[in-house]
Amino acid sequence: MQAFKVHVAGSSANLGPGFDCMAIALSSWLRVGVTPNDTGAIRDTNASDLLGGANLVIEAMLTTASRLGVTLPGCDVDITSEIPVARGLGSSGAAIVGGIRAAATLSGAELTDDEIIDIGGEMEGHADNVAASLLGGVTAAMRGSQGYVARRLADSSTWRAVVFVPDNPAFTAQARGILPPVIPLADAAFNVGRAAMLALAFREQQPALLREAMQDRLHQPYRSAIFPHLDPIIAAALDAGADGACLSGAGPSVLALAQHDVADEVAQAITAAGHAQRVSGTATVLTVPERGSWVE
Repeated sequence: MQAFKVHVAGSSANLGPGFDCMAIALSSWLRVGVTPNDTGAIRDTNASDLLGGANLVIEAMLTTASRLGVTLPGCDVDITSEIPVARGLGSSGAAIVGGIRAAATLSGAELTDDEIIDIGGEMEGHADNVAASLLGGVTAAMRGSQGYVARRLADSSTWRAVVFVPDNPAFTAQARGILPPVIPLADAAFNVGRAAMLALAFREQQPALLREAMQDRLHQPYRSAIFPHLDPIIAAALDAGADGACLSGAGPSVLALAQHDVADEVAQAITAAGHAQRVSGTATVLTVPERGSWVE
C-alpha cells in the first residue's frame, strides 16, 4: 500500500429553510494524508486543536472498518484543514468523509457514494454536510427507510459564497438545544414551500428566487437569540447586493450568496456589520466546487 491523500471540501448546511437536509460545498479544504506503517496502529501524527472534540477522521476510519468487517493496517494519519472548527462550516462532516474514504482506500473496498452517505449520516445523525462534502455542488439529503440518501441538486453554482466567520466558536449542541420541540403548522408550511423553491433556484440558477427562498422559520428565529449578529449581517449582505443570506449550519458563521462582481463588496459589508455588533471575525469569498472529495 502506497501513501495517499484524501481531499474533502467544507460545506454550509440548511441554506435557510432546508433544515438538516440541504447543503452547499465550499472551497475550504480538509486533507488527510495516510502513510502505512509497520506498527499495526493508527497514529495521529499532526494533532490539531479540536476544541475538546474527538478526532472524527480516525473515528470514521474505525467505524467504516467495523461496518466492512475488516481490520485496517497500521498507518500514520496527518490531518490539515482550512475549515474552522465549531463555526458551522462543516468541519465534522468533512472529517467524517475523509475518514471513510481513507478507510476504504486502506482496505481496498469500493464503497459507493450511497454507502459513504449512509455511514456518514449515521455518524452525524443527519447527512446534509456529509453529502455536500462528498458530492460537491448543492445537495439534498434525507434519512429514508433503507438508510441515508443524498443527491446533487446542482453540480456547481454561479454564486460566490461569502462567509462571515466569527473568531469565537459555537457548539452545535447549544444551537440545537435552543430549538423548540414543536413548531406551528404555518411555520412548517412556510419552510416547505421555500425549500422547494430554493432547490429550483439552485438547479436553474435563478437569482430572483433566492432572497425569498432562503428565508426560514424553523431555526433561525430561535438561534438569533444566541447569535444577535445574524439578522444585522443578513440585512447588510442583502443591502450590499447579495441574492440571499442565512445562518451557516448551526452557526455562528453567516453565509451570503452573491454574484462574483459584488462578492467583495458583500464581504466588506458583512464584516462591518459583524464588527458593529461587537463580533470580531473575518469574511471570506469562496467558490462552490463541483467535486467535493477525491483520493490522490
